[in-house]
Parts: sequence; structure tokens; C-alpha cells
Amino acid sequence: MQKRAGLARAIALDADVLMLDEPAAGLDPITSRLLDDLLLQLRESLRTTFVVVTHELSSILSIGDNSILLDSESRTIIARGNPKELLAHSQDARVQRFLRRGQWKGRVTS
Repeated sequence: MQKRAGLARAIALDADVLMLDEPAAGLDPITSRLLDDLLLQLRESLRTTFVVVTHELSSILSIGDNSILLDSESRTIIARGNPKELLAHSQDARVQRFLRRGQWKGRVTS
């Protein structure tokens, strides 16, 4: 309930861009999915851009239409684009390991 209240307060400001930091933190999987669905509905109805910082892979793949993946070792951007397309087409082992939760046996290119 607190997450929805915080989101409602932010929406009330009528901003063009809303930034959310780990919005599903502490939520169970079902409530997390409902929050993702709500964000998609709000994005379409309000025509608002959401910048979401998250490690929740299911959220990244369900709500993301553009993503940036950062590498902690090199401290650089290692990929950007639609997360589903990155999952399907990226040959960067770091990207595949992240998007597949560490289970990728493909060719290593980085």
C-alpha cells in the first residue's frame, strides 16, 4: 500500500518523467507483478516515461522497452536497448549471464 501511495503522490505532480528506485523491493512476486502491470497501465494512459532502477529480472523483461546494463567491474555501460532483444541477440557474455541469471553457456565475447 505504501508503494502505491508513493506512486500516487509522484503522479499527482504531473511530471513527464518519473524515476523509481527498486519499486518492487520487499514485495512478494504476485504484488510485484501487479505493480508492473500498474506501471504499464500508467505509462499508456498518462503518456509518462518511467525510469526504473531495478535488479528484478522479471520486471526488466515485462515493463522495459529500453534498458541500460552497467558493468560493476569496468564501471561502464555494456548494453542498451530493448531487454527482450538483448536477451535474444546479445553475444556479450556479461549481458547474457545477467539476463539469464548466470545460466548461459554461449561464446564469450567480453
